Amino acid sequence: MYTHLQLRDSTRPPVSLATLARMKAQGEKIASLTCYDASFATLVDEADVDLVLVGDSLGMVIQGHDTTVPVTMDDMVYHCKAVARGLHRPLLMADLPFASYPTRDVALANSVRLMQEGGAEIVKLESGPSQIEVVEFLSSHDIAVCAHLGLKPQSVHKTGGFRVQGRSGDAASAMVQAAKDLESAGADLILLECIPSELGQRITEALQVPVIGIGAGPATDGQILVLYDVLGITTGRKPRFVLDCMQGASGNLDAMRRYVQAVKSLTYPAPEHCFS
Repeated sequence: MYTHLQLRDSTRPPVSLATLARMKAQGEKIASLTCYDASFATLVDEADVDLVLVGDSLGMVIQGHDTTVPVTMDDMVYHCKAVARGLHRPLLMADLPFASYPTRDVALANSVRLMQEGGAEIVKLESGPSQIEVVEFLSSHDIAVCAHLGLKPQSVHKTGGFRVQGRSGDAASAMVQAAKDLESAGADLILLECIPSELGQRITEALQVPVIGIGAGPATDGQILVLYDVLGITTGRKPRFVLDCMQGASGNLDAMRRYVQAVKSLTYPAPEHCFS
């Protein structure tokens, strides 16, 4: 009973949104990883990762699909529930999958599922001007929200593939404004994917809420990668921003710790991981 109160003064208190806000204010980088099951969640926890995402990337990583589009709400709840059982310290975030938030009410119902059934503490949705009303509605119902900008994998068929976003001046300015509008609507975090480093810095400096990047440059408040990429499990061609931490590591836990240390020490992302 009152677990959060009991653990607040422990050596490894649970990470909260307030923790992430403090880290941004103090300039401490936020180390984030995706995770899809309880076994890896236990190791991610032990490695002192700050934020864990049960991503709809499981559609490609776990299920073998070419995109995230086939992932269902049942899939997300199932995997979130499994990950929650293995975590103690990290904040747990889960994706709202493709077409699971077309209206405010549907978004609320599915967010409640992720929290009540899956154990998520914050939900993430791929965002833009059309999602501002949804973010505002979820926030008004005391649901923590992360808004995802830049490359949006759920929109891959619409955008024509996995491409760097925000390279033109107009596109960059529109993304900065979208980030500001989402923050004003109540977004607690912003995630930026596959954008030029300069734009990642511009958005991070423009916002009060923490900004997490994946292929968004070194100036964001934190970094996130797919766990299977960090552990060198992914085969074939990999995105430019991937960091394989298994090279020289003694095992999975050591590799995860190396990733956390690389983020905290500002050695990742290096220039070769970034877009211009």
